[in-house]
Amino acid sequence: MTTGKTMRPGRRVGTRWSVLAVFTVVALTLSGCVGLFLPSQTRATSTPVAEDVAADLQPFYQQKLEWTSCASGMQCTTVKAPLDWANPSAGQVKLALIRHQATGTRLGSLLVNPGGPGASGYDFIKNSLDFAADKKLQASYDVVGFDPRGVGRSSAVTCYAPAQMDAYLYDITPGVRGSDEWIANNVRTAKEFGSACASNTGALLDHVDTVSAAHDLDLMRATLGDKKLNYLGYSYGTYLGTVYAGMYPQKTGRLVLDGALDPASDNNDVTTIQAKGFESALRAYLADCLAHAHCPFSGTVADGMATITDLLASVEASPIRNSDGRELGANTLVTAIIFPLYDRASWRYLSKMFSSVMQGSASFAFQLADAYNNRNDDGTYADNSMEAFTAVNCLDYSYNADPSVMKQQAAELAKAAPVIGPYLSYGDISCANWPYKSTLKRGPIAAAGSAPILVVGTTNDPATPYVWAQNLSRELENGHLVTYKGEGHTAYNKSNSCVNNTVDDFFVHGTVPAEDPKC
Repeated sequence: MTTGKTMRPGRRVGTRWSVLAVFTVVALTLSGCVGLFLPSQTRATSTPVAEDVAADLQPFYQQKLEWTSCASGMQCTTVKAPLDWANPSAGQVKLALIRHQATGTRLGSLLVNPGGPGASGYDFIKNSLDFAADKKLQASYDVVGFDPRGVGRSSAVTCYAPAQMDAYLYDITPGVRGSDEWIANNVRTAKEFGSACASNTGALLDHVDTVSAAHDLDLMRATLGDKKLNYLGYSYGTYLGTVYAGMYPQKTGRLVLDGALDPASDNNDVTTIQAKGFESALRAYLADCLAHAHCPFSGTVADGMATITDLLASVEASPIRNSDGRELGANTLVTAIIFPLYDRASWRYLSKMFSSVMQGSASFAFQLADAYNNRNDDGTYADNSMEAFTAVNCLDYSYNADPSVMKQQAAELAKAAPVIGPYLSYGDISCANWPYKSTLKRGPIAAAGSAPILVVGTTNDPATPYVWAQNLSRELENGHLVTYKGEGHTAYNKSNSCVNNTVDDFFVHGTVPAEDPKC
């Protein structure tokens, strides 16, 4: 979903992936633990359902999808969508899909989005099917991953070569944070990045907003042959699902939104609530760490927060040089701190990172920041998620270019979240200088007339704080809150049987909980 980004001020992010999940997927890939191709899945055709749409949309909605084997027991295809949904004749984009066919009695397709914006749903299903959906869902549904427009294998946003991305993400901005000089340098960097994205991406850059992606979602539903959309969205994927429900309420089937984003929150609200959420998770980590041996902190939780504050100030004043020449500044260190907070099982990496930085080493902090940014060991990038993230968010929110307003908001953020907040400030700079301006009006989405929608919220989720799940479940006319009392980002298939059974029963049997089960 969203939060502070390496080296560019106030960049927000949020994905389904935890540090543990990333390392697990890499290990499985390297070990060669893959299944065999199933001969019966070599090639198949999906027949679209009949849709009452405008004549210029009929060619898109009546596509017959040709599936071919592309991974261990999976199939892939490509869907063509209008570049501009308001002008379908203006060009096309391609959308990459992958599916794992139902292993039992099939109920239909289940489209899955892991978050971001910018995360690859294709890779999510290809590399970590069991992490995305459990065996019950795999038995009942064709589990379908897709790269939204602008992302990965679909028609994608392209901005910088790897060396340029390194400079954009990791270089230290000259000047004192928040000074006129520092702001001017960030404005220059933002304009250069936006210009490169516009030049290398073309007209697509103005059409990667979530409303366009929701139209694509309906197109995928129809071409897959489903009359109703069944959908599992994590993190930012909850916003995509909510927008879809608001646009196509009568076509909602079974939707689960896990790690919810409140569509009524504006850009400043998102940053503030997230900063507070990450600080709450950081305190929870410290409480756990201090109760065990070999914790790099001592004293109380407050003492630990003060130590982290001092550590950030130290690398802000005197960055630590890594063996590859990059310097560990405060923003990169914040990224390395934030990433393990997504999953309690990853807290051990946070302790290892703090210990190494306290000893003057930047190596492990860069490993975490690089994993977060999908940067490979050789300096290349595994995907375009960082570029797509900015491109989508710049069209989905409104931004303020007035330095005086940004400075006022920075002071308020530092007061609300004194440890993390100062490094998430000035986030408007990147998108206030973007080549295209947002026309979206943020506000609550009721999705009147929709089918029941489950909204899953974790009480101490740092990236999508619980209050957003509470808000969204109330804003939706037919929203139903499922609370997980615990730590980490998202809950389904990673928390407890109460959450898993509630979600599975809803998807498989259509069972709507009579009240919040408070798992």
